[in-house]
Amino acid sequence: MRKYEKLLLKILSGTSDANIHFDELRNLLKNLGFEERIRSSHHMFRKAGVTEKINLQREGDKAKPYQVKQVRNVIVKYKLGGK
Repeated sequence: MRKYEKLLLKILSGTSDANIHFDELRNLLKNLGFEERIRSSHHMFRKAGVTEKINLQREGDKAKPYQVKQVRNVIVKYKLGGK
């Protein structure tokens, strides 16, 4: 299983939202076709066909747990995780 797939499963399981590395989450969103725009400490992601904007900020080297939850909700809602 690739690193990307493991991270996706970890996010979708919802059991370790506080343990997701910020850079890994950014790379996952890019892998899913999101475009990133950076303004100061805000990393904003948009994708055609997805109405929600995803705004990420660092908390040390981790992503903020509530933002991981938002990413999970978008992945599930738009069935972006593949199979």
